[in-house]
Amino acid sequence: MPLRTRLIALDHRTFDAVATRHWPGADRLLPRLSHSANHGLLWFGVAAGIAATRTPRARRAALRGTASLSLASATINTLGKRSVRRARPLLDGVPLMRQLKRQPITTSFPSGHSASAAAFATGVALESRGWGAGVAPVAGAVALSRVYTGVHFPSDVLAGAALGAGAAFAVRGMVPTRNLLPPPGRPRVDAPALPGGKGLVLVVNSAARTPERTDALRDALPLAEVVECQPAELAAELEKAAARARVLGVCGGDGTVNASVPVALRHRLPLAVLPGGTLNHFAYDIGVEEPRDLCRAVEAGDAVAVDVGRFSSASGPEGYFLNTFSLGVYPELVRLRDHWAHRIGSRAAAVLAAARLLHSDRQPLSAEFRGRRRALWLLFAGNCTYHRLGFTPGRRVDLADGLLDVRIVHGGRRPGARLLAAALAGPLMRSPAQAAVRIPKLRVDGLEPGTVVAYDGEVAVVHGGLLIDKLPEALTVYRPLPSTR
Repeated sequence: MPLRTRLIALDHRTFDAVATRHWPGADRLLPRLSHSANHGLLWFGVAAGIAATRTPRARRAALRGTASLSLASATINTLGKRSVRRARPLLDGVPLMRQLKRQPITTSFPSGHSASAAAFATGVALESRGWGAGVAPVAGAVALSRVYTGVHFPSDVLAGAALGAGAAFAVRGMVPTRNLLPPPGRPRVDAPALPGGKGLVLVVNSAARTPERTDALRDALPLAEVVECQPAELAAELEKAAARARVLGVCGGDGTVNASVPVALRHRLPLAVLPGGTLNHFAYDIGVEEPRDLCRAVEAGDAVAVDVGRFSSASGPEGYFLNTFSLGVYPELVRLRDHWAHRIGSRAAAVLAAARLLHSDRQPLSAEFRGRRRALWLLFAGNCTYHRLGFTPGRRVDLADGLLDVRIVHGGRRPGARLLAAALAGPLMRSPAQAAVRIPKLRVDGLEPGTVVAYDGEVAVVHGGLLIDKLPEALTVYRPLPSTR
């Protein structure tokens, strides 16, 4: 007997064994589960639930699972179903109570439900093993339900699952998961290992409102000292903590972390950052997303040296930035956002502020570069190279490259169109509306009195000459690192 014939016979026997067998509780559960997965609705609901936990890893897992499902579904419906015209199984031996109310009218091979289930579960697992382990049993049950309800042969399900998993890996090939990217921050430096957190003083900005994060840190590092304070008391509490700490810790958003930088530099202390704000760009770029990430690094003494951006003006303040520095329309956007944020929330306030700026009659900023006066709408300087599309900040792979990632949007009419063009352009693209360059320092002269600058979400006023440069590898920061022992 030819191999193909034997395989088909085995497929039919397996189908009969599954579809005719009675499993307690399955007659009610599996048909409903199968129906809920129609058009991916089950998985979109699961993705929404995962994302609602509001952790970065969970959000990425939900997004990757949804993207993998979309690719798998498109592939199955455009190529898979049309390539093999296989009839559905006969329902003679399938009990009526477990049959679907609406029978599928498409061809049987491969199973689209199984492909979607496997794609979603695999995509989620590639980003988060924990969430993947939770989703996998549900995905397996959906795949089993397609045979149990009599709408697919086992080979249809296996082929669909293989295609779905392949779609998830294809998505990872296009958009690598974070564990496949080079670890951010270099080089590795010596830092105190603090078993139980002894010697760590963590200053928490109470405005962060993340008690679950500080509670988790207390549980993991019971010997650490945790100090909560109001935003107005932050600078003073950081100074007090630095006077008695072996390691200075800070919990809050990027502005809170920024406030800790001069204190850590002045006292020559390593910095432990626990994300607790809205965006947390710096914490995420060094690989600290959850309390367990920071706790593991602190106990092991895993740390890296990172660059610190600096700006100074002959007639104004000196400041530091770990993420970005800007002048032009962005500082005004930050000011307007902060003005409305306490009433409508930071994200809605940012949208409202941007809309107001783009529809205002604001004039471009006048500044002098290399002896030539220019009009510009925006100057953006990132601390190290951002891998991004246009002006949307992305992830930094190297936090000690010694460079400023500078983007300039030139002045002229229609600022909205110019800013939009810069946002859509590539990071190194030049045009009449914008320019991009990566340099170790930048000098801007001739700034008018009252010029507002923004750095890590904070604002300051400068005028005259302004120097933006770097302190290479000046700050030691804890982050989880792969073991080299």
